[in-house]
Amino acid sequence: MMSEPRRLLSLISPFYNEEHGVCAFLERVDALYQTLADRYDFEVIAINDGSRDRTYEELLKAQATHSYVTVVDLSRNFGKEAALSAGLDFANGDAVVPIDSDLQHPPEVVLELVAKWEEGAEVVLAKRVDRRTDHAVQKFTANGFYKLHNSISDIHIPADVGDFRLMDRKVVDALKQLPENRRFMKGLFAWVGFRTATIEYHVAPRSTGKTSFNTWKLWNFAIEGITSYSSAPLRIWTYLGGAVSAMALLYAVYLLIKTLCFGVDTPGYASLMITILFASGVQLIGIGVLGEYVGRIFVESKRRPVYIVREVIKPHR
Repeated sequence: MMSEPRRLLSLISPFYNEEHGVCAFLERVDALYQTLADRYDFEVIAINDGSRDRTYEELLKAQATHSYVTVVDLSRNFGKEAALSAGLDFANGDAVVPIDSDLQHPPEVVLELVAKWEEGAEVVLAKRVDRRTDHAVQKFTANGFYKLHNSISDIHIPADVGDFRLMDRKVVDALKQLPENRRFMKGLFAWVGFRTATIEYHVAPRSTGKTSFNTWKLWNFAIEGITSYSSAPLRIWTYLGGAVSAMALLYAVYLLIKTLCFGVDTPGYASLMITILFASGVQLIGIGVLGEYVGRIFVESKRRPVYIVREVIKPHR
């Protein structure tokens, strides 16, 4: 009787200036590998996202003792979303798990993800139980983002769920068909759908270094997410413009009636300036919102690749 072919599990991990964390990450992953080795073949797709330190050299050194590591070296820093896209393109697994290299996503949780997948789920989400590793501003803005996005978008993004998840091969193949250059991966993951299960986990502190995401980058990331999956901001300014125009018309009628009945008053400089500044501000904000969408069209129209690979170093088996 022939035994069933062994399935392949792929981990995707972007690295950016993580030279001191490479060994710690692969030590934890190696323990996971030993646990699953009797049932699964294993690979780690390590994407060096244009690191400026010795991350690339440390990955090559680690590859000598970890035969399951493939190093994908990008030509420059393209950002985490592009690095994840590169990982999806190079991963060969029957199941694929994006995981952070800073160990805030504990590799041991992958065992729970695999268990749910084996039960029939095609996507298994890892939902963080709390945000104790975030500061107060991050907690407030994260909650506000999820509420706002899900209220104005047709695509529901689960709260407190990041990129850490398991995806079946059919899900990965569906994601690879999506052609956009400006990629908001949380939205793409949600857009493709498929049968989904959820497990909970506690986010761990970073093993080394500090995050490259600051408040400004997170703000721009939130704008990217909202403009990628909703045209509601454009409609809002249409309604606001209509409301301002209606108020201006009513005020004009009021002035006309007042002038006919009581004559002409000396015009008020303050009220005139407030009206002009308010209307100008509304127009500029509306132009800014429109510019966000035009900018996306401009970038997409160039059809540039999401990332460029400098070199792929496969393990010597």
